[in-house]
Amino acid sequence: MVAISNRLGVDWRQVLHDIGYGTDSKLSTRIASLIDEYIENAQHLFAPSYSGVIRDIKSVQGACVVIEGPITFEGKVITQLLEQCHKIAIFLVTIGNHLEEMVCHLAEDGLMLQATVLDAIGSVAVESVANVVQDRIGEIAREQGLCVSQRFSPGYCDWNIGQQKMVFQAMNGNSAGVSLTEECLMLPQKSISGIIGIGPGDSDLENYNPCTTCNKHDCQGRR
Repeated sequence: MVAISNRLGVDWRQVLHDIGYGTDSKLSTRIASLIDEYIENAQHLFAPSYSGVIRDIKSVQGACVVIEGPITFEGKVITQLLEQCHKIAIFLVTIGNHLEEMVCHLAEDGLMLQATVLDAIGSVAVESVANVVQDRIGEIAREQGLCVSQRFSPGYCDWNIGQQKMVFQAMNGNSAGVSLTEECLMLPQKSISGIIGIGPGDSDLENYNPCTTCNKHDCQGRR
């Protein structure tokens, strides 16, 4: 288990990006003050939580990865990633539902700008939680002479969103308070699920990036 502070770092620039400002956009004093105020006041709305397991990879064949459970992940991109690995970390993180409830209240009151800013802050905050978890998994691996991949979530590249079911199955019910709808969407919405490959320390695993071979340059998840 990773200890996560309720006070999360929220990248101001990423909030701007998420609400639609480009790097060269001029920012009004009103918007700047609103973002500052909401980042500070949103801290009490964060209830970060994390669950994770590390499982052995049993086999990698074609576009299928079988891990102990047994659980099968399907997708060419993650297969290429995990063929370099002998273990896989599977995780769920969330900041809870308090922030999204406040976003709904603001929208219902017609305060759409405020709702948009707070929603963006929530998205950046949950990414911050995922980064903490990823960093800790990396530290544990390096202590054992291993290395880790970037994290990947269902919906990335060719990994079908329906594979969320396999992620939740792998957690054996320990899902950090996150549930899955029939459409494979997570509740609370400000949640992230995913995997991190763990492999030999002398592998090129850390540098694996499918975006370098993808022609979809307008992808929001491009790295």
